[in-house]
Amino acid sequence: MDNGFDPEEIKCLIRDVPNYPQEGIIFKDIAPLLLSPDALQSVCEQLAASNHSPTLVAGIEARGFIFGSLVANILGVGFVPLRKPGKLPRETFNVSYELEYGKAELEMHTDALKQSDSVLIIDDVLATGGTATAGVQLIEKAGATVSGLGFVIEIKLLKGKDKLKQYPLKALLTY
Repeated sequence: MDNGFDPEEIKCLIRDVPNYPQEGIIFKDIAPLLLSPDALQSVCEQLAASNHSPTLVAGIEARGFIFGSLVANILGVGFVPLRKPGKLPRETFNVSYELEYGKAELEMHTDALKQSDSVLIIDDVLATGGTATAGVQLIEKAGATVSGLGFVIEIKLLKGKDKLKQYPLKALLTY
């Protein structure tokens, strides 16, 4: 799956948006990356390349859906959405967690996974690790195994990786 991935070319497609969603936060805008089919394909192939043989890919709402579903397609496995509360129609597992700028919750259908499943979790940004940790907790609450985590971007200063040391983790770009 080596497609000539160039991290510097991909970084050029990510914009910083200061003070969004609140004062003091620098938001990493991936919209320009999504406009480039070649860059999007390259990023998803790189995320899939360290797949740890998952039986499913889970994507964290909302931007993790974009990358996660494409990674699942590349790997030939199914996709499980990890959603904000109230978005799933059937019985769910729920986990609350802290963000760098507030609190949030994540849900998953209780019947989405089997205990034999090995799940690769995908999201766009690893910041404090709160959202990713909630994703891990949902997978494990269902009795499945987390095979690894993949992120397009890691914000090193926020040390989210430290919360996820026991899992294989790949971030394509670091800031």
